[in-house]
Amino acid sequence: MSRKESELAAQRRQVTSEAVGTDERRGDEQIRPSQLSEFIGQSSVVGNMKVFLGAAKERGEALDHVLLSGMPGLGKTTLAGLIAGHMEVGFRATSGPVLEKAKDLVGLLTELEEGDVLFIDEVHRISRVVEEYLYTAMEDFQIDIIIDSGPNARSMRIHLPRFTLVAATTREGNLTAPFRARFGIQEKLELYDDDEIVEVLLRSARIFSLDVTRKGAEALAGRCRGTPRIANRYLKRVRDFVQMQGHSQIDEGAANDGLSRLGVDPDGLDALDRRILQTVARAEGQAVGIKTIAVTVGEEERTIEDVHEPYLIRCGFLAKTPRGRVLGPRFRDDQADEAAPPSQAAPPSQAAPPSQGALDLEGRS
Repeated sequence: MSRKESELAAQRRQVTSEAVGTDERRGDEQIRPSQLSEFIGQSSVVGNMKVFLGAAKERGEALDHVLLSGMPGLGKTTLAGLIAGHMEVGFRATSGPVLEKAKDLVGLLTELEEGDVLFIDEVHRISRVVEEYLYTAMEDFQIDIIIDSGPNARSMRIHLPRFTLVAATTREGNLTAPFRARFGIQEKLELYDDDEIVEVLLRSARIFSLDVTRKGAEALAGRCRGTPRIANRYLKRVRDFVQMQGHSQIDEGAANDGLSRLGVDPDGLDALDRRILQTVARAEGQAVGIKTIAVTVGEEERTIEDVHEPYLIRCGFLAKTPRGRVLGPRFRDDQADEAAPPSQAAPPSQAAPPSQGALDLEGRS
């Protein structure tokens, strides 16, 4: 192959790759509802927001600042965009880790227009300096900045338009009380039930032009941990399996087969969930600290606490005590047999109470 032919082939591959990526992103954007009436689930939150938005719009005022809390993947970012769309105002989005210095925040705030929505994801991760600047920006719609330094230093006050701060967090308890109190609207998003996840999947299937039976959607929903983001991810991957097998329909059998190949069991547990349970099961009834679990399974503590533990605890597979983690009442004997050798496995009924102490690996008695 000549050099010119090689260059043309590389260009064709690049164009094809970009087209596929564009189609995938376009599909992801289409999944997000364009108005509150299309938002599935969270009926209490959505109902309240409709009232608050309608009242603010009728008065011609900017909406009060909104704090949305809940586990990842429940629709906090989507809801923030819908708030801006309902109020017919501009929407600016950023995340807590990005706002390291006050000047980062000042740049965002000074670009806002009257009534605009500023969305900060993972707001619990903003620095304390940025948080203090937000106090006056949220209450008085003004900020004071210091110009120059030393003897020439002087303060300058910048007046801001009345805007709405919509903040999302997976760790509401990490927010300081003064910061949390400045949000006039505080809503918590809960995990979805299986029927709601089925509706999410059927809607996504229509957007992606997929043939998904209701039984197939129910099989997927039963293993999606009550989270739309996970449901849509599993739907795409099962679609890939079905497509490469030469089929066109996702029925119950195809859904179960695809999820099994992804390592997701009928309880919705993935490989890391099972390793976490195995680690605790091997402790023979002693409480296991989060550091020990993280080292054993090879995952960060934050990921375990934010992503895996909430579901395991909610479903009764794991219990959290002051001394560490112990097996929950739903942990089955057959799971214990898989988790540890027969000589080490102990069913929950025979587990020693947490008061006997955590593992020595935690550095505690």
